[in-house]
Amino acid sequence: MPINWSAFAEIVAAHQRFLLVSHIRPDADALGSELGMCAVLESLGKHVRIVNGQGTPPNLKFLDPRGKIQAINIDVQPADLDDVEVLIVLDTSAWAQLGAMGDVIRTTKARKLIVDHHVSQDDLGAELFKDTTAEATGRLVTDFARFMNVKLTPEIATPLFAAVATDTGWFRFASTSGGTYRCGGELLDGGAVPADIYRQLYEQDSLARVHLIGRVLCRATPELDGRLIYTHVTRADFAELGALPSDTEDIINMTLQVGGTQVAAIFVELLAGGVKVSLRSRSAVNCSQLAEKFGGGGHKAAAGLTLHEPLEVVQAKILDALRAAMV
Repeated sequence: MPINWSAFAEIVAAHQRFLLVSHIRPDADALGSELGMCAVLESLGKHVRIVNGQGTPPNLKFLDPRGKIQAINIDVQPADLDDVEVLIVLDTSAWAQLGAMGDVIRTTKARKLIVDHHVSQDDLGAELFKDTTAEATGRLVTDFARFMNVKLTPEIATPLFAAVATDTGWFRFASTSGGTYRCGGELLDGGAVPADIYRQLYEQDSLARVHLIGRVLCRATPELDGRLIYTHVTRADFAELGALPSDTEDIINMTLQVGGTQVAAIFVELLAGGVKVSLRSRSAVNCSQLAEKFGGGGHKAAAGLTLHEPLEVVQAKILDALRAAMV
């Protein structure tokens, strides 16, 4: 269903102090949506803070030249957020993805809103402004800016272009439509420079990330006549190579380059414990439904989950479920 931006705009008009939140292990859609929404709200004269459950990954810091994004319990304490009137969660509807900001959301007296495009959701006690047909949350924020007649500036357009471009695989995923390209053109006219954004995202790798990619791709294992492919990352890999958890971004998409692949999975041991699983599908296999069985969620073609069990146990569980789904 299309979002009722009139209702959203009424809430914005009636309040002054806003807090924006997104998921832990943030990607460009999460951060870009926050930064775009922040700049739009500020252009409307609002006071806005962005606080996440984790800090911004080094490879995405270029999206935030003003340093607007803070991390809870590091840059700001929960008590500092008591004056917030409206709390907006962007690009997630799941408690498990909010990290330490989950406690803030549970206890806040602020009015709570969700702006998201994911199918799966928990009850966060918030008003929903969701469109699961949208290719990115950044697209939704762009739609809101247009609805409010906010003039796009480079500060608004750059993070939103990064959000839309990355969540559509640079306009090549099945979620891409004519509207996606029109949105991209609108952001381009607003000052986004795709060549600069692409260079910052994909041509600034550390040697540690390059080495990590090589190691993880060497582990890629095909099954079911090549229709299923999977690989993994261990905590030891991070330590030995000097790589960061954010360096695993997009590696799963590289496994999809193998001809004949229909479903891909990557298992990443988290430094704080547990295993993050990312799933991708080019077939009838519904990643979101499978992830939801294990407490995760996402989209039909891309989803994820986290389990707090040993890597071998998690891998066995998920692969069994994938094999059953692909019979």
